[in-house]
Amino acid sequence: MLACASCVCFAQSDDATTPLGRALATASHDSVRFDLLLSAAGERLGADPDSAMVLCERARSLAPTTGRPSDFGEVEGWLGYVAEQRGRIDEALEHYARSLAEIERLHDRKGASVVLNNLAAIYKDQGRLEESLAAHQRSLVLRKELCDTSGIATSINNIGLLYYDQGRIPEAMENYAEALRLYERMGDQEGIATALHNIAGVYRDQGDHAEALAHLQRVLEVHATNGNVYSMASAEDNIGGVFEDLGRTHEALTHYEKALVLHDSVSDPRGMGYSLRNISSLRLRNGDAQGALDAAERSLSMLDAAGDKRGSASALWAMGEALEQLGRTEEAMQHGKASLTKARELGYPALIRDAAKLLGRLHRSRKQWPQALMMQDLYFQMRDSVRNEEARRSSVRQQYRYAYERKEADLKAEQIRRDGLARESLQKERNKRNVGVFVGFGLWLVAAGLWSRLRYMRNSRAAIQQEKNISEGLLLNILPEEVAGELKAKGEADAKQIEQVTVLFTDFKGFTEMSEKLTPKELVADIHECFSAFDHIMAKHGIEKIKTIGDAYMAAGGLPTPNNTHALDVVKAALEIRDFIAEGKARKVAAGLPYFEIRIGIHTGPVVAGIVGVKKFAYDIWGDTVNTASRMESSGEVGQVNISEATYALVKDEPWLSFTPRGKVQAKGKGEMEMYFASSNSELHDLESPLA
Repeated sequence: MLACASCVCFAQSDDATTPLGRALATASHDSVRFDLLLSAAGERLGADPDSAMVLCERARSLAPTTGRPSDFGEVEGWLGYVAEQRGRIDEALEHYARSLAEIERLHDRKGASVVLNNLAAIYKDQGRLEESLAAHQRSLVLRKELCDTSGIATSINNIGLLYYDQGRIPEAMENYAEALRLYERMGDQEGIATALHNIAGVYRDQGDHAEALAHLQRVLEVHATNGNVYSMASAEDNIGGVFEDLGRTHEALTHYEKALVLHDSVSDPRGMGYSLRNISSLRLRNGDAQGALDAAERSLSMLDAAGDKRGSASALWAMGEALEQLGRTEEAMQHGKASLTKARELGYPALIRDAAKLLGRLHRSRKQWPQALMMQDLYFQMRDSVRNEEARRSSVRQQYRYAYERKEADLKAEQIRRDGLARESLQKERNKRNVGVFVGFGLWLVAAGLWSRLRYMRNSRAAIQQEKNISEGLLLNILPEEVAGELKAKGEADAKQIEQVTVLFTDFKGFTEMSEKLTPKELVADIHECFSAFDHIMAKHGIEKIKTIGDAYMAAGGLPTPNNTHALDVVKAALEIRDFIAEGKARKVAAGLPYFEIRIGIHTGPVVAGIVGVKKFAYDIWGDTVNTASRMESSGEVGQVNISEATYALVKDEPWLSFTPRGKVQAKGKGEMEMYFASSNSELHDLESPLA
């Protein structure tokens, strides 16, 4: 239905005192008013989507009178996008369908590429994966025909998201890296933030929480600068997830609640649904099963209303987990089955894995062994799919390749600049030559010029060599010597499977309390003192420091070059670290100062090791061995070196070591595991197993 002119004027009179109202009132033609309304809608979309919807509807009423055939398809696309952001998915699909039909009738390739991209995003959330991929690929073809670099980057990035959700990590990373190259080439900060956000997700999955946080903080800063509230909320959710992975639940909850408020401020029920699902998981982790159930129920309601099947599957699983804790096993079983059904429809391995794990526990509690075994098999199958080591190695190589290409480009540009300066300087020297009246004086000038050039070249070579030495020193400071050598020789360093490595984790007890008692400068000084000592101890025993994560320290023996002494080397280093911290504690207690205490965990097994990074190189390791070593630390006790059965088997015959069996100890995510406290025979101690 078309609005009459008087109705439009009446609507305009409501805001005649505002800049927009005055501009609309004085506009010479409806085409100008149409453009003003859509421009204002775009400005308000992030902060006030309801207002944006009203402005788009007013623009649609003007479309028949603008004299431009394309305006109807354009405004329908806008209405679809606003409806999508408000969680009105069915309404959004209707608008997009009308927009696409009109745009294709007019052979508008640019407009069609945008609408197809938006349709693909909705299809993905509804689990219509083939339709989603087909729409993205159609959009990409159109954008390549148009040489639309920004659109190409968007399509490539979104196809990467689709691959990622399917567990196709190498293909996802190839798309993310290519999108990031294009966004950086254009200087598109929002696009860069989007690609970095997605890469941060891969870092998080690989357990590299420090890099994930660094990327997400940069993402948040970009979105805050641009006033993009939707994307700020998403970044806050993901930052909360990283803190939850690290066990820093208070910080995680703070970020989840910030995200919830931001989603609510822009009327984004879908985003609120995901924030509430995260809050549910955290409440359950903190022992508040009823609070977790309440949050999960609200999450399911919002995600169902938004038509987000993936989110609904996750919320159903969260409800099942909470109901299990509340002893309501029949309801938990129903929600777990509903979650699994949706997850299988969508084909997302991580969702299937989580639902299968829940159902496996519930079947075991009922002694339904065949069903429990079937769910356990499904869980392991999906877990292996998610953790696929080849996928991890491929993603590492891809990220390294991108970082190296950028570094190579920077080095080449710098060399070109130096060559230009050298040529300019030599030309100046030539211009100084004087072939004037006195031949002798002229010859002297030539000789002086030659000597000056020679001295300049020597100084240049010395400066270049000095910079080369500094660069190589920095490279060896962040990479093992063997890896750095491979990098310089081949231009790349492949990720490698190492069959037996001993991994060490340390973590300070009472770090939060210390941070409240010390100034930031004092706290950093204490941490620096400890980690510097740890670095010296690692170097002494030939152990490779991997990284620090907050107040945690990670190292590994037996890499990058395998050896047979890695387990003993790491145990020796761990005992020295323990003694160093104990001595520091004694000094600070005597001085009445706050002090650190430490837990140390060690495990031996296979890992994948290699270089990873988008902006900075980092040598890292992945695999279940890393996770188990972390569990040895968290399952240990203050002042003790807690080792796994695998490590114990390699060092048990050392005459100077003694061990206190702890029996089977519950390790989070691992079940019961045999553990031992390691100490030297020179120590006077009287330890008892906590299970005795």
